[in-house]
Amino acid sequence: MRAARFYDQKDIRIEDIERPTAGPDDVLIDIAWCGICGTDIHEYQDGPIFIPPKGSPHPVTGEEAPITLGHEFSGTIAEVGNNVTDLKAGQNVVVEPYVIHKEYWGTDNYHLTPDQNFIGLAGGGGGLAEQIAVDQHWVHPLPDNLPLDEAALIEPLAVAYHAVERSEAKAGDVALIGGAGPIGLLTAAVAKAQGLTTIMSELSKKRIETAQETGVADHVVNPKEADVIEEVLKITDGKGADVGFEATSVDVVLNTILSAVKKAGVIVNVSIWGHKPEANLADLVTKEQDLRGTIGYYNSHKPCIELASSGKVDLKPFITHKIALDELVDTGFDTLINHNDTAVKILVSPTGKGLDG
Repeated sequence: MRAARFYDQKDIRIEDIERPTAGPDDVLIDIAWCGICGTDIHEYQDGPIFIPPKGSPHPVTGEEAPITLGHEFSGTIAEVGNNVTDLKAGQNVVVEPYVIHKEYWGTDNYHLTPDQNFIGLAGGGGGLAEQIAVDQHWVHPLPDNLPLDEAALIEPLAVAYHAVERSEAKAGDVALIGGAGPIGLLTAAVAKAQGLTTIMSELSKKRIETAQETGVADHVVNPKEADVIEEVLKITDGKGADVGFEATSVDVVLNTILSAVKKAGVIVNVSIWGHKPEANLADLVTKEQDLRGTIGYYNSHKPCIELASSGKVDLKPFITHKIALDELVDTGFDTLINHNDTAVKILVSPTGKGLDG
């Protein structure tokens, strides 16, 4: 089958590999759609980061580069192993793409356990291939009313869901989200679904329009046109936002959030930083704010499937491009690296099915 394989920095190849087989506890999935994640872009430009380099196999998978990429994916079960009883062929599913030592499965904070990583980064196959075999433990069935293309966004929605959980925000609070990329937009969507007022800071015309047209942002501020801190203070009657979410890995955005969030407020850092941020911690100290990290998700997929299937979060508007596997680098990565003001979420069809024409 065809798959996108990461060999090294700026070296991703579309090539033929052997199809996976389902073990006794596994589910074999025909992949319908796989989203390109910001982490994939970081790996391409600066990696290997999460991907184990050649000569350093991952402790759980035993795999090293080359690795099949892709962790935001949906598909249809093609076959189940002999021990699988709760899932069946023909079901549409998504995967919680964790690579974790089995002894920690289902334990408290399993996403923070030693050697934790992700399918599509540490091995175990990937969503940028025609098929994948995954242990049934990580497979989540989908309701009939959730299309497979939208379902490919359940994984990044889970990232956003966990970030909002980490903030401990409650209905009626005001949230400032720095950055209207896919994770920022989905964080705003979750916050809105939970009854928060949302303010987004964003420069990109396309992403500003998406934030406005989808209704996930009650207010959008373009930092080129207005002072974000002043606008937040106006909206909150001088108090400041109750919570802030940093979703850009840009120094000025983090510092703006530190200034715009109220005293004793909470800031959640969602983005993965490629450099050491220059943070104005004086604001954090003098305002007694909490700065919290968040990584991945924890028991988040099921509530996210419910949010999407119930209509509380509409994922469809965030899908801006659909491409074939052969277009992954020249179209997909190039767009997100050099023209990211034109795109939000780009989905890849490993088989070419579902593409126009």
